[in-house]
Amino acid sequence: MKKYISEVIGTFSLIFCGTGAMTINEITNGADLTHIGVAITWGLIVMAMIYAFGEISGAHFNPAVTIAFAFAKKFEWKEVPKYIIAQLLGAILASLMLWILFPESEYYGATIPALEPWRAFILELLLTFFLMVTIINVSTGSKEIGVMAGIAIGGVVLLEAMFAGPMTKASMNPARSIAPALVSGHFEHLWLYILAPILGALLAVLSCKWVKDEQCCDSDC
Repeated sequence: MKKYISEVIGTFSLIFCGTGAMTINEITNGADLTHIGVAITWGLIVMAMIYAFGEISGAHFNPAVTIAFAFAKKFEWKEVPKYIIAQLLGAILASLMLWILFPESEYYGATIPALEPWRAFILELLLTFFLMVTIINVSTGSKEIGVMAGIAIGGVVLLEAMFAGPMTKASMNPARSIAPALVSGHFEHLWLYILAPILGALLAVLSCKWVKDEQCCDSDC
């Protein structure tokens, strides 16, 4: 039960701080926080939550990551639905809290692409691919632990949010997109923010098999 609670709390913190920064940036018209501040917020909260919960739940906080770890045979498939439910619960609670705190917001960090949907799909797929490549190569099994894991993964999130945020909001996380959509009512192209991250994460696992030992994804290598 502790690992599920960790996923709820960790995902709540991630979405509250990350989309909270976006919400504040929205209602202040970018006067203080700016896009750079939003990107830094995402990177720092990811880093912090990995250090906080990495040894308990593995600090997935992302259905795409959970599915990819199971596909890589580093995580039990029977645990996948439980983790995803915990992640969605944490994300929705965070978006509801932002709705209570900032009723003047329209989007609450909703992911609405500034590109054509197919271009946004490709970009989100690639962003999640880069993220999962980093995760699977710095993690131990399905647990993101170690001194460098938080820095590496948080750094990738910051980097991708910095350059791709204006185009797709750099979601890379179905739960992160679903929760603000439910609260804001903005479901535009939500499908791509669910499908693209999962496909990107699965491709990252395949790339691990291509560049590492043959049994890379059958053990905690």
